[in-house]
Amino acid sequence: MRRRKLLWGLLAAAVLLLILALDNRLTVRRYQIETEKVTEPIRILVVSDLHSCAYGENQRGLLDAVAAEEPDLVLLPGDIVDDVLPEENAWTVLEALAAQWPCCYVTGNHEWWSGEAERICQEIEALGIRVLRGESAEISVKENTLTVFGIDDPDSGEDQLSQFSEGAGEGYTILLAHRPERIESYLSYSFDLIVSGHAHGGQWRIPGLLNGLYAPNQGLFPDYAGGRYDFGEQVFLVSRGLARESTRIPRLFNPPELVVAELLPSAA
Repeated sequence: MRRRKLLWGLLAAAVLLLILALDNRLTVRRYQIETEKVTEPIRILVVSDLHSCAYGENQRGLLDAVAAEEPDLVLLPGDIVDDVLPEENAWTVLEALAAQWPCCYVTGNHEWWSGEAERICQEIEALGIRVLRGESAEISVKENTLTVFGIDDPDSGEDQLSQFSEGAGEGYTILLAHRPERIESYLSYSFDLIVSGHAHGGQWRIPGLLNGLYAPNQGLFPDYAGGRYDFGEQVFLVSRGLARESTRIPRLFNPPELVVAELLPSAA
């Protein structure tokens, strides 16, 4: 009888652990960044690697979570539109975001894999979202100027990073680039904040033990699977992204996430 109770207890624990591991409910991860280059708090929200996945009827699960954060700027670092799943969910999100907040977008590899990247960029730009392809955009927020630079994914066949001049840009500067494994190249420029996606959190994570099993273009045990990485005064944020049903293997202890970067004024 005692052994049977033990077995049932172990089974229940295993089931509970599996439920926790496979929990794919949307989470919000917040980072605070102090800088002398802003005079008021500015909230930047990162929507990455949606892959046309579903978040309830009319994408309300995702869009309500975005609205609750009251962002000043939304950044979209690629793979919003998937190359396999139908595009409808992605366009529902993009249209809603464009209608309410200033947004900047760069392509990811899956937009290029779809063979429709040029069309996708044109349609996103038609919504009023700034599509950055080796370009920059100045965004005015609360009497502060943010300059957002952006580059296409390398699968575009172009390397646009070299088009930027060292130190160019007004106020606080941000680089939007899909691939985190290219961080050494990004750090050659004096961007204050660098934002990427692509790694999907390393797909499998074990709290306290494993910060990511595998990421594309980084392989096993990636260095930049998801999170905040500081390089002197430069901050690098990698979103774990929003992909759910598009992934070939399930996420473990790695729920999809929205990233909020709050810029806070620091003393001079």
